Amino acid sequence: MIELSESYQKRPIRFLELWEINDWKIKMYGISYKNDFPSHDLISKAKEIAQQSLPVPAITENRYGAGFVGVHDGKDANFIFVDWWSNENELQHHVYISTKEEPNMFKEYTNTSLIACCWDLKLMSFERDSWVGTVLNHPSGQPSVEEYLQKQLNVDI
Repeated sequence: MIELSESYQKRPIRFLELWEINDWKIKMYGISYKNDFPSHDLISKAKEIAQQSLPVPAITENRYGAGFVGVHDGKDANFIFVDWWSNENELQHHVYISTKEEPNMFKEYTNTSLIACCWDLKLMSFERDSWVGTVLNHPSGQPSVEEYLQKQLNVDI
């Protein structure tokens, strides 16, 4: 039997901004255990990590300069995930975690089996559906990265 440390509580997932860096257009999202948004320091750290993680050049034949970053101020740790689209339908995913005791000391967990928690997966699912609807299966038949970038998730889940 699973013994939960606490019952499930909804968390806000909030679109923060469309961040442009080195020809990348990145949808920034915040998720928080106790607040409406992660702290400004955590968001700044996420941008620093993303800038180091995103490949250059942003736009190539198989990379489109579009993706998203999740900044999750969790219960027991801080999580940052940096994701971008490539090869038409593939999502590149990098995960970083810090403890609450050392919130600026992020370690990369990309090469472990960890992907995301249930709140992060909601955001990833939304982004997947947005990519399919605006790029892979656009009603006009013409992929639109710009329409993808306009899709935003703001929900308590």
